[in-house]
Amino acid sequence: MNTYGYVRVSTKDQNESRQLAAMQEFGVSSNYIILDKQNGKNFDRPGYRRLMRKLHHRDSLWPL
Repeated sequence: MNTYGYVRVSTKDQNESRQLAAMQEFGVSSNYIILDKQNGKNFDRPGYRRLMRKLHHRDSLWPL
């Protein structure tokens, strides 16, 4: 069982550091945090697609 985190910011100019810090507080290893810098209009995001392929039945996900 793995615990994954998903972090997304809408633009390359936005800073994801607060979300990454929150993931660390939840105990999510940096190796299991997936980051996308893309708008939230749809789910056609590379990191999100990669995350969906990695998740298994007993894994946990912390979305921010």
